[in-house]
Amino acid sequence: MDLGYIILLAVIQGITEFLPISSSAHLILPAQLLGLADQGLAFDVAVHVGTLSAVLFYFRRDFSLLIYGWLRQVRGGRSSQHARLGWALIIGTIPAILAGLAFNDFIEQNLRSTLVIAATTILFGVLLGYADITRTEVRKNRDMTFKDVVIIGCVQALALIPGTSRSGITITAGLMLGLTRNAAARFSFFLSVPLIMAAGSYKGLELFQQGDQAQWSAVILGAILAAISAYACIHWFLKLLNRLGMMPFVIYRLLLGAALLAMYWLL
Repeated sequence: MDLGYIILLAVIQGITEFLPISSSAHLILPAQLLGLADQGLAFDVAVHVGTLSAVLFYFRRDFSLLIYGWLRQVRGGRSSQHARLGWALIIGTIPAILAGLAFNDFIEQNLRSTLVIAATTILFGVLLGYADITRTEVRKNRDMTFKDVVIIGCVQALALIPGTSRSGITITAGLMLGLTRNAAARFSFFLSVPLIMAAGSYKGLELFQQGDQAQWSAVILGAILAAISAYACIHWFLKLLNRLGMMPFVIYRLLLGAALLAMYWLL
């Protein structure tokens, strides 16, 4: 892989994994629109590892308390806020995993197209804008119920469709359920961890079965760049979230979707 292409894909993965603009769309588009070669399974696994390490390191204190609280409850200890969050992440991940197992092949064969990406980019961008404008912001993560977790988990499964954005759809659901912007974003980040682990493990198994010959310099560089860009993205997104809101991302999605539609009809 060309060095410039490695940097482009790794930074795209790192930034778009946690912004509500769809990482899958931005990783598919360079290959489709620029005629570039597919980056390969090994590189996909590497950038997943990079983004996973970024979110775990950024929220290392939260996840340390979460794991400790969850393990203590499993061993017979009393429940705690951190233990409940641990269960919420497990429950919230199940719908996406089941949907992935059931529909992954269909999606890969039928929905990874420019037209689908354009349509979902616009549709879920409008929905995110509506959720942000009509938000009530009366609840925090500790106020979430089992019903809230199931709803957010189910809508997360829609992110299997390219262009939807996993973070975008989960933040949208959180805002509609009355969570503050910060609470919706933080839960979306937390919820990404088991899903990225599952996706990375699946791709890793596929890589092992295929015996893909990886370009290890590209793989390592991709993981590092994805981790750095993802960490910076999380930091600045949370820092600017209450000041800027979701509208910049909504506008970006609408412009991107319109541009993709124009390219689809003209090319």
